[in-house]
Amino acid sequence: MSDQDERPSSALAAAAASGAGEGAGTGDLVASPGAVMRVAGMVGKLVEEVRSAPLDEAGRSRLADIHERSIRELEQGLAPELRDELHRITLPFTSEATPSQAELRIAQAQLLGWLEGLFHGIQSAVLAQQMAARGQLEQMRQGRGRPAASGDGGGGQYL
Repeated sequence: MSDQDERPSSALAAAAASGAGEGAGTGDLVASPGAVMRVAGMVGKLVEEVRSAPLDEAGRSRLADIHERSIRELEQGLAPELRDELHRITLPFTSEATPSQAELRIAQAQLLGWLEGLFHGIQSAVLAQQMAARGQLEQMRQGRGRPAASGDGGGGQYL
């Protein structure tokens, strides 16, 4: 198995594997969660609109611009690992011709799918953190209930 096969497929998976349960991870990967959520909401609405209405050339050109701006906005709120991942999955439109409606639908759906995966990864990492915290709390509770062990069985000396 190569190093490529052993690495987690996403930055969030890497964060979860490397210690998201111990408090590291998601906050470092998504610096601006509000901005990412707003862009995701906008992309979702665009996907709905493109699905329901045919677009002329000007509309397709505008949507291609919005798509590229959305990616730039997302990049500003993401850590370098997630930015790299976003670049790997998105292909820029060529400036030679206006993309077809099908190309735009695919690009927008791909971006929306990536964002949904990002949100699921964040939720998984947060859940892992909560479970780890619960486990630590339970261990602390069990540790308090035990009597302190003494070596001689009697009372200790006070200084």
